Order: sequence, then structure tokens, then C-alpha cells
Amino acid sequence: MNTRNKEQTVPQENDNLLEVRHLKKYFPIRSSFFRQVTGYVKAVDDISFTIKRGTTMGLVGESGCGKSTVGRTLLRLYPKTSGEVLFNGRDIFKMSKKELRQFRPRIQIIFQDPYSSLSPRLPVGEIIGEAVREHNIVPPEEYDDYITRVMKACGLQEYHKERYPHEFSGGQRQRICIARALALNPEFIVCDEPVSALDVSIQAQIINLLKRLQKQFNLTYLFISHDLSVVEHISDTVGVMYLGSMVEYAPTEKVFAKPLHPYTEALFSAIPVPDPDYKMERIVLEGSIPSPANPPAGCKFHTRCRKYMEVCKYAAPVWKEVEPGHFCACHLYDSETERAEAERQAEAAKAEAENSKAV
Repeated sequence: MNTRNKEQTVPQENDNLLEVRHLKKYFPIRSSFFRQVTGYVKAVDDISFTIKRGTTMGLVGESGCGKSTVGRTLLRLYPKTSGEVLFNGRDIFKMSKKELRQFRPRIQIIFQDPYSSLSPRLPVGEIIGEAVREHNIVPPEEYDDYITRVMKACGLQEYHKERYPHEFSGGQRQRICIARALALNPEFIVCDEPVSALDVSIQAQIINLLKRLQKQFNLTYLFISHDLSVVEHISDTVGVMYLGSMVEYAPTEKVFAKPLHPYTEALFSAIPVPDPDYKMERIVLEGSIPSPANPPAGCKFHTRCRKYMEVCKYAAPVWKEVEPGHFCACHLYDSETERAEAERQAEAAKAEAENSKAV
């Protein structure tokens, strides 16, 4: 089924399929009458991470933290505000329209809602094969057999081709969405909460299907989810987002065994344990999430953090490698030099605030 060209199958010297560097995506806020820009919603605010070939990166965080915006910006469904997205060492935002059209099949997305992401007017065979025909993935004489092979790889039968989406259950519809993405022979797939709309038993089937397809076709995933248990099961690395920023990033075993950031600790304390005798030590975050249009100064999390210090209110923490492969942005892990610089910034911010009050 693999029809990738020579350029795509040549081994790369760099193990990273995707490298994201200081990515930002701001949405303008416009006035209702003159449509002037009055501010920006900082949906993605200066994040960096890498994903190795054939692995899965889980992206977690509360609703509204910017997870889905990250995924859609990586695929150029949204234009970036600034930063770089390197795919096999090449910045996808510097591609021309012609180059982007040729590149599109290599990056795909599985949407959250299988009910609304499928056209009700097309049969399943056409839904899966529409882009295959458009991008000339296979010769016309092989088209029908190719679609059948893709469907069977995703647990669908050949007779399903003539049926319409409303005739399928939720789990089957998500299989159709997966088959539509897989049919283009992608290298990278953004899974945008692909199991959140499904029953628990069906979730396990879809997760196992994704893992089997990844192994079979050497796929690379960005797996966006609220369900930390699912993320732990499927991911090789995990990134934790809060209010548009990445607060922690590490291999799955490290981040689940020893979360460094207070926000990550609070998230993981909510994971249910299937043991009636186990007493959960739940960390309850007080207060509501600040607006991404007007985030707090300093550390964005300090308004809800149980470990916050005075410096957190004025100086943003540095994103750094606390342990080998374990990155975190928190003043708790500042070196002496970083602490001194943060305190200097805090004093300057205090003085500026006092001067503005005096004026």
C-alpha cells in the first residue's frame, strides 16, 4: 500500500520528523464597529518541541489551552504568527502553493467529531477516495482495489463503500476518518481528540487500531487528548500546555513518574485509580483559567499555583532542560544565575508598576 516517492523513503540523518521552534499563533480581536484590532488572543504563545519518526507525542491540558490550535497550525490550516515548523528539516511555512499541494498528502488530521467531519452526501468509498484521486496517489486502474485495502486495514469491509455515514455507529465513523487520512500515505497525522466522542469500549478499539497502523506504516502522531490514561498508553513523549504555553515536556515514563511543574502535578492527581482502597490525594486548582487575551504577567500559572513565589508574579520562567530529556518552565528549578535575573526583572516590574500608579 505504500506508494511514497523516493524523496520520502530516503532515510534522514536527523531522527526528528517534526521540529517546532518558538511557534506563536495569535488571533486578532476586532472592535464591533470599525473592525480595528484592539488586542490578540494568544492561543499558542512561543512553544518548542520535537517529534521523532515513528513515535507519538501526547499533548494535554485543560480546554482552551491551545492544543487543537497547535495541531492545526502545524498543518498550515491556520497561518502562523511567528516561529518555525520544520518537517524533515524544511520549514513548511516557506513552501510555495505548488510545493504545499505536493506536500499535503504527507500530513493529515483525524478530527474529534466523526459525526460532523464526514460529508452526509457522499458514500464512504468516495469519502476515502476523493483525495486519493485528486492527488494521483495510485493509477486509475488500481484505485478501487487500493480503497478496498485501505478500508480493510482500518477494520471496514468492501461492501461499506456504497453506504453513507449515517448508516454507521460512532466507532465505525471514526474508522472511516482514519481510513481517509491513511489513504494518502501520510508520514505525520494529527489526532485531535479522536476518541473523546466514543464509548470507553470503542475507545480501546480505536487506540489499538492507531497503534497497529503506526507500527505497520511507520506513522508519526501528535495525539491531542484530555484523557491522561489514554495518553499514557499511546504516547512516547508528553507535552503539557497551559494558557497557550508549554510548561513541561518529557518522555512519558518520566513525566508520569515524576512531574516537575505544579500544573502537571495537579493534572495527574485527577487520574482515577481502579482500586477502591486507594486514597487519592487530589490537588484542586482554585480559581478560573485567565483569559488568553489578557494573560497574567510573569508566570501564567501563578494565579492558581499552590507553590507560587513573589518572583512568579513579575518574571516569566525560563524554558529549560531540568533533567536529561525533561524540560520545564518553572522558577522552582532556577539556577542561582536564573534566580538572580528573575529577581532583577521582578524588581524592575514592581518599580514600573509603582511609577504608573504615581502618574
